[in-house]
Amino acid sequence: MNIFVIMKRTFDTEEKITTNDGQIDDSGAEFIINPYDEYAIEEAIVLRDEHGGEVTVVTVGTEDAEKELRTALAMGADKAVLIDSEEIEATDQFTTATLLATYLKGQEIDIILGGNVAVDGGSGQVGPRVAEMLGMPQVTTITKLTVNGNKATIVRDVEGDEETVEVTLPVLVTAQQGLNEPRYPSLPGIMKAKKKPLEKLDLDDLDLEEDVEAKTKTVEIFLPPQKQAGKVLEGEIDAQVQELVSLLKTEAKVI
Repeated sequence: MNIFVIMKRTFDTEEKITTNDGQIDDSGAEFIINPYDEYAIEEAIVLRDEHGGEVTVVTVGTEDAEKELRTALAMGADKAVLIDSEEIEATDQFTTATLLATYLKGQEIDIILGGNVAVDGGSGQVGPRVAEMLGMPQVTTITKLTVNGNKATIVRDVEGDEETVEVTLPVLVTAQQGLNEPRYPSLPGIMKAKKKPLEKLDLDDLDLEEDVEAKTKTVEIFLPPQKQAGKVLEGEIDAQVQELVSLLKTEAKVI
């Protein structure tokens, strides 16, 4: 099987995010593989081990993303590709999806996996956009994947329930929490990762036929206001209810 994983480099989920002049300040911040993409990488490795073939992890970003690609290789992926977007002044989900789809159009693909969302942006757009650009069926928020021949049986999360879908390969799927338990890179895996191929592509290598500059503009980024301490109501139940209703009207302004 020819398996591809689309991966994103994101802030460490333990990182305390700060802003500066309406933009995220990432100076000194730690970065990791987007946690939902880790599920996708793990599932790709499991499929490869079961059906044969190879796993290629692809990301759009700068040279800084090499660290996360090497981590994916240490987990067990076979190859990695970095599409360098440093020349692009402004990027968004359209940019990322277009660059990924342009690269993937030239590949033989059985299945593409990605995370359901990225923990930094949370839009969940890139995977579906790539599938649309490739003219490929897509199944999102999957929690189980079984491949038999050229058919895949997929269980997906639908607002607290499950839906089972059967689809013909090739297909793009996005991984939800619960699909698997991602492995940690082992020491032998880390050593092997240093010798595995990591291909770097710039915009000229892709022979782009359209402008990939962002179609959207971020006006401002700001942190939510700090939560105030809660109030504990005391006294008789009837009096507490009256006070609660009053607070909801005058302070919370929700009724």
